Amino acid sequence: MSTDPFEKRGDDPTAAQPILTAESKWRGVAAEDSAEISVAGGVFLRERSRRLLRSLARPHKAALWTVAGAVLLQNAAGMAGPYLISVGIDKGIPQIVAGEGSSTLFIVFALFMLSAVAQGALRWFFFTRSGHVGQAMLFQLRRRVFNHLQELSLSFHEKYTSGRVISRLTSDVETIGELLDESLDELVMAVLSIVSIGVILLVLDAPLALVVLLSFPLLLLMFRWFGKNSTLSYRRTRETVALLIVQFAESLGGIRAVQAFRREPRNQEIFEEVADDYKAANRRAWQLISIFEPGIILLGNLTIGVVLLYGGHRAISGDIEVGVLVAFLLYLRRFFAPMEDLSV
Repeated sequence: MSTDPFEKRGDDPTAAQPILTAESKWRGVAAEDSAEISVAGGVFLRERSRRLLRSLARPHKAALWTVAGAVLLQNAAGMAGPYLISVGIDKGIPQIVAGEGSSTLFIVFALFMLSAVAQGALRWFFFTRSGHVGQAMLFQLRRRVFNHLQELSLSFHEKYTSGRVISRLTSDVETIGELLDESLDELVMAVLSIVSIGVILLVLDAPLALVVLLSFPLLLLMFRWFGKNSTLSYRRTRETVALLIVQFAESLGGIRAVQAFRREPRNQEIFEEVADDYKAANRRAWQLISIFEPGIILLGNLTIGVVLLYGGHRAISGDIEVGVLVAFLLYLRRFFAPMEDLSV
């Protein structure tokens, strides 16, 4: 059976009539979802998206570099904490026990407080500047999209429902806004933390770092599985929310016709079906998160336990200082924490 939504009927080559499928027969335009994006088309669209992003960011280049510098400094201030704790344990406490005063411990305390204040100040600066830049970019994006929609031909607006257009202008743009306002910060900090902590672990104690490396194959498998499935799940979520907006907007936009032809029960039935699909798509997304995030937590805790056991034996034998072991464990906990955040 042909799946072409405009399959030709009869012998007349001009008699192309849409074949309404179960999913499209209520939507007014059967061909709206019929076109699948090819691989080459996907590459082209991604390149266009990158160019659009670069053009939106270009007027804010100086501010973006300033924000990037603040992120790097904030990450450096955060990385100083566990190291200062190790110095306090290995140098400060023995100095007090030996009756040589507590100057080292006070210096460590002062530096720790300074790093904490610096983190807070840099975090505030980041949110202030990045929020300003993000909203400015979103404003320009909305202007461009709205202007582009007005310049499109009438044939486009006849082919695509107004609900789908509204979805692009509202829901999709808001998703980009959430990325700029919240997720981008977490993603950048997660990548910086993972890279910097990985280097620090190797510098602190190579044998313990090799123990941590044993967990990497499982980590890679989990990320590969989650990345593949979450992409499909996210796409399905965006599709279903778009259909929800389409049905809502089309029903309200044609409310006179709906009431005139007594379409309220049928429209309610359609809306409930679409809303149920959206609920199912979100449930699937949360099912993936409910598997991935606890899996990362479990793997992280198991790795920390193995490091504690091995490091404890080495500390007893004098191969590693207690403060270094404590710092290693603190860094290791921070190493896995960003991976948990990446799931949401």
